[in-house]
Amino acid sequence: MSIITLTSDFGNLDYRVAAVKGKILSLNPEVNIIDITHDIQAYNLIQTSYIVRNAYKYFPKGTIHIVSVDSFFHKSRRNILYKADGSYFLAADNGILSLIFFDIKPEAVYEITLNNRFDDIVNFTSTDVFVPAAVHLANGGLPEVIGRKIKSCKELFFPKPVYNEPEKMIIGEVMYIDNFGNIISNISKDLFESTGKGFENFTIKFRNLSLSKIFSSHTEVVSDWTRETEFHGQSAAIFNDSQLLELTIYKGSKKNGAKTLFGLNVGENIYIEFF
Repeated sequence: MSIITLTSDFGNLDYRVAAVKGKILSLNPEVNIIDITHDIQAYNLIQTSYIVRNAYKYFPKGTIHIVSVDSFFHKSRRNILYKADGSYFLAADNGILSLIFFDIKPEAVYEITLNNRFDDIVNFTSTDVFVPAAVHLANGGLPEVIGRKIKSCKELFFPKPVYNEPEKMIIGEVMYIDNFGNIISNISKDLFESTGKGFENFTIKFRNLSLSKIFSSHTEVVSDWTRETEFHGQSAAIFNDSQLLELTIYKGSKKNGAKTLFGLNVGENIYIEFF
């Protein structure tokens, strides 16, 4: 059974998600439809890329991923199909796929040619363009039938952390805040370890706060499980599943997690000073 995943900034209140699913099932009732999320902040490509990049790897090769974020139709903007890492990704040519695959070269890129003639009417990109293309692929169709191969598409780039050698300091920034209020930075474990060679200590600094230890997981914060509840609310830094530096509050939530207690927002700086 073919799998089509859906990611969007539509939310779940309006009709749009149901319309997309209904259109898929009207074309092929055997398709397995999986929601990744529909709670992306409107037009937020950085947030989208973080979520899709970390989710798609758990799906079987050949899965078809529809990414409907900042996807409203305009004749002057292409809709594209990426074949990358063994699966298909459909999105507007707004740079989102270059963010998801900043370190992976696509096997092929196509401009989707369904409903893109001058006299075609597209009311809703996801149902009128993405769904027919996705179902075509789910049915075993070739991408060349619904698209033409192109050499390049719009590229965006993540803000990259930098190392200030005179100050012996990595300067990164907040790139994502998750449902538990955890603050995810763009500082990778590889960068931290390669930069920190030769130094004995470090301090993580943000706002007027600091931490001097990085744990390998959230649960490593608890040093004595017979007193686990006493560690609730403890602040910590970890390298998360994506091997990115994360600031967290143990057993925190949206209301009392790191975002609330530290007061950091996406785009604000996080520093690691070595000494």
